[in-house]
Amino acid sequence: MVVRQDDRVTDRDPTADRDPRLDPAAMRKQYRVDGLDENDLAADPMAQFGRWFEEAVVQELVYEPNAMVVSTADTEGRPSSRTVLMKDYDDQGFVFYTNYGSRKARELGANPYVSLLFPWHPMARQVLVTGTARRTGRDETAAYFRTRPHGSQLGAWASTQSSVIHSRAELESSYEDLLARYPEGEQVPVPPHWGGFRIAPQTVEFWQGRENRLHDRLRYTTQPDGTWRVERLSP
Repeated sequence: MVVRQDDRVTDRDPTADRDPRLDPAAMRKQYRVDGLDENDLAADPMAQFGRWFEEAVVQELVYEPNAMVVSTADTEGRPSSRTVLMKDYDDQGFVFYTNYGSRKARELGANPYVSLLFPWHPMARQVLVTGTARRTGRDETAAYFRTRPHGSQLGAWASTQSSVIHSRAELESSYEDLLARYPEGEQVPVPPHWGGFRIAPQTVEFWQGRENRLHDRLRYTTQPDGTWRVERLSP
């Protein structure tokens, strides 16, 4: 950076006054953990995900292990990302729920290709998924909606997700109106504009941090016959 002082031009490091603890370039962690071997993998990625997910839950090192970053892109290829909560997984893929008017839902409606990232940093692990999205059926959506806390059910009605609102008060007023209409104990109908997406994986990469940045990266890729090919990627 060039800084003018008393008509003198000098070069000054803009980070010179920064607390060393806040310098991203100086942040270092060594991942001294067991590696990931091909011979230890499950036959398919969803079974392997189940193993790692169980470890993340049982070890209680990760805050909200079902939190995942969902990345979408619009029809012009402009990406967007946000963190959502996975609410189910099975041999068909990963499921989350959202307002169908939200930005991510609109983008998935126009471009179904999506990526997911489970950032389990305390375990020095990541799971990276690429695949395609399709909406869940209304019966499946309704079954999940019934499991949500009463306040979360009302919130699905109160929020017109991703739209501009004038104030927080406007949102809270909408919620209070709904609470008066559907008090605790009253059944809340499933919003027609709200539901799930199931992400059918095409690739699933299991990333295990290792010492000296020589990480293990094992990727499952689906084959035309429905089987999975496993490849090791260079870190």
